[in-house]
Amino acid sequence: MDNELRHSCSEMIQRIVHLQDSLDLAGKTRREDEIKEIMSAANFWENQEKAQKFVSELRQLTVVSKPLRELGAAGEDLKVLMEFADEDESGASLAELIEAGETLRKRLDAMELQAMLSGPNDHAGAYISIQAGEGGTDASDWAAMLLRMYQRWAEIKGFECEELELSEAEEAGIRSATYAIRGEYVYGYLKGETGVHRLIRMSPFDAAGRRQTSFAAVDVIPELDDSVTIDIDWEDKTQVREDVFRAGGAGGQKVNKTDSAIRLTHIPTNTVVQCQNERSQHKNRAIARKMLTAKLYQMAEDKRSADAAAKRGQKSRIGFGGEPIRHYVMAPQQYVKDARTGVTIGNPMRVLDGDLDELMEAYLRGSIGK
Repeated sequence: MDNELRHSCSEMIQRIVHLQDSLDLAGKTRREDEIKEIMSAANFWENQEKAQKFVSELRQLTVVSKPLRELGAAGEDLKVLMEFADEDESGASLAELIEAGETLRKRLDAMELQAMLSGPNDHAGAYISIQAGEGGTDASDWAAMLLRMYQRWAEIKGFECEELELSEAEEAGIRSATYAIRGEYVYGYLKGETGVHRLIRMSPFDAAGRRQTSFAAVDVIPELDDSVTIDIDWEDKTQVREDVFRAGGAGGQKVNKTDSAIRLTHIPTNTVVQCQNERSQHKNRAIARKMLTAKLYQMAEDKRSADAAAKRGQKSRIGFGGEPIRHYVMAPQQYVKDARTGVTIGNPMRVLDGDLDELMEAYLRGSIGK
């Protein structure tokens, strides 16, 4: 057995252990044993309502724990096959090991993906907003580069991408943009992109060609269906202020000749959204209300998670002194490094062309069980 195969099998076994620990298999097993002990009592069914709650809890625990235990058993079988492959000179055990390894990898990948994308809104589409930060013209150009990166990612994945708001900068790039990206598990994949993104490069806007650092912030919220509601009186001007304006790009580009763009401000939280994509004021208002509902819902969810709230809070400083989640370095070295996971990719152009899977999945794997 060559070293590459040995490393691959050992890595899978480590992934199984990590998944079992992240999803607290030991704790789930203890709770299952406790419930089974309770259910074995002679008077268990005397209180039907209480008994059903225990039955339901046991069922929910088993849905997760059973496949985790099966993965663990398959990992132990793989260890045995590795030993056989080392001792068997005929090659039969090696062939069996390779086949078992491929089968196990598919099962493990599927369960990791299920665990990574198990949040309440992970299945939904997403609103992604990009805002230029410190760095002058380079920052607005950087914001446009990030927008293109996510557009390319959506295109590669076969997702629908719709512009809702775009504000062009005077010289180059964009001040801000909001897009809706729709497809299966879009929010689940994109949610880890929220935060400040930092670019270091030789500035094309500097006559001396000096190195420039620029920043842009990304915010991602789920696109919720109509079943999710927030207690807002849209007609109460002390709650929501509506501004109607004429949308247009820098220098008169893409000018909307009617006052159909809508900006909504939720006054208690100073949360602002706007939509200018449709020519109809009514349609823009409906989309803006949906976006504001999603933002307020996400803010309420973040309050339950200190990590999420802190991460969104870091975006208040989109520049020096902040805490970028990812660094894109194009001079003098060339690499992209995620500050949260440590994953480093030596080809920044590959990432900027939409190849984000390695970065996204590393973040999601690290968040399993959190």
